Amino acid sequence: MPEIIFNGTEGRLEGRYHHSRRAGAPIALALHPHPLQGGTMNNRVVFALFHAFQRRGFSVLRFNFRGVGRSQGRFDSGPGELSDAAAALDWMQSVNPGASGCWIAGYSFGAWIGMQLMMRRPEISGFLSIAPPAGSLDFTFLAPCPASGLIVHGDRDDVVPLDPVEKLAKKLGSLRTVSVQFRVINGADHFFASHMPELVRTIDEYLDRTLTAVA
Repeated sequence: MPEIIFNGTEGRLEGRYHHSRRAGAPIALALHPHPLQGGTMNNRVVFALFHAFQRRGFSVLRFNFRGVGRSQGRFDSGPGELSDAAAALDWMQSVNPGASGCWIAGYSFGAWIGMQLMMRRPEISGFLSIAPPAGSLDFTFLAPCPASGLIVHGDRDDVVPLDPVEKLAKKLGSLRTVSVQFRVINGADHFFASHMPELVRTIDEYLDRTLTAVA
């Protein structure tokens, strides 16, 4: 899993990248939780997202937002991190010019950034949103949601309550143009501390079903 350094708007950004051996393989970008709350690209949920795509033949990248690890710059409360994610996607597309598809995946703060990026980049065809911070951060930009995807949340999450996430999922799921599925993992907290196997299984089942349908 090669370490890479690519340019963002505020300096160099540090990442880990897996390049698929398949010609024309799809690409995926995995985004980490809040930088000021210990979020890094090595978070185990982000790691699980990364490997879920890797196992399915994607070229996939996870990276540190500005100010995290060896990435340069300072935390910017969202706009700068969105710029970082756009730079990461640009880098992936530059080394995968014939990619057959493009997915975005994010956990917590990373889910918020990822879904904003999806609104700005029409080439993104699918998303995974794990514990999106609905209620504390604004998701009204999803009007309408441009791509199909999966939202996963724990019913014991004491950081992001279930109710606003469920409302967001129902709103997006009512759209006729896309399919947004919602899965609740019983007993799981915001960190999926003792529920990683259930989370991984939920992600795997969704990707296997969805990628088979579009193959």
